[in-house]
Amino acid sequence: MPKPDTCTAFIGERILASGAPGAVALAVKRALAQRRDDASAPAVLIFDDRSGRQIDFDLCGTDQEIVARLQPDGRQPASEQAEREREESRGEPRTPGRPRLGVVAREVTLLPRHWEWLSAQPGGASVTLRKLVEHARAQDGGRQAMREAQQAADRFMLAMLGNQPGYEDASRALYAGDGERFVMLTESWPRDLRDHVRRLAAAALQGSEVLPDLAKRLAASGGKAS
Repeated sequence: MPKPDTCTAFIGERILASGAPGAVALAVKRALAQRRDDASAPAVLIFDDRSGRQIDFDLCGTDQEIVARLQPDGRQPASEQAEREREESRGEPRTPGRPRLGVVAREVTLLPRHWEWLSAQPGGASVTLRKLVEHARAQDGGRQAMREAQQAADRFMLAMLGNQPGYEDASRALYAGDGERFVMLTESWPRDLRDHVRRLAAAALQGSEVLPDLAKRLAASGGKAS
């Protein structure tokens, strides 16, 4: 499973930490250590900010080991990446087998005629595939991003807010693109959970004047808006 770009951890209805997976994992580790003997403490749950899915981290080992395991696919820890960038700025040759920063190698299965066509394109197969992907994304018109935002917000709502009043109506408003109704129905929900699901829903409700403006105010105020 791909590692999340950013995530958010909750203790009950309150946000514990939000941001890069490594930083969130360490905050969760500290919180769990502080409440080790408190059986009545609320659960700590972590959610991927992109998909809205609940995720778990391996908190075994040192802090450095935890952070290293959570580096995004194909990337290096900040210290190693900085060293690579210094090498490149000095014009030092790239050693064999070391990929370009940010480029991830994956297997692609195509028919022979597809490979022949790709190989004949300027820049080769990799460059052409990247251009084709970017072109398809541009032609999408944001529909895929909207669907993903709807699904992410709905997953989080179901997991954390499914028992709140107005949940089902809020879900319908989300898929209908009715930002004003979505805001109204979620207003009485626990503040941290409400603000988080509104941020997740903002891209899905971009046609509404309510949610995008609300998301901007939430981001500017560190997630605190009424």
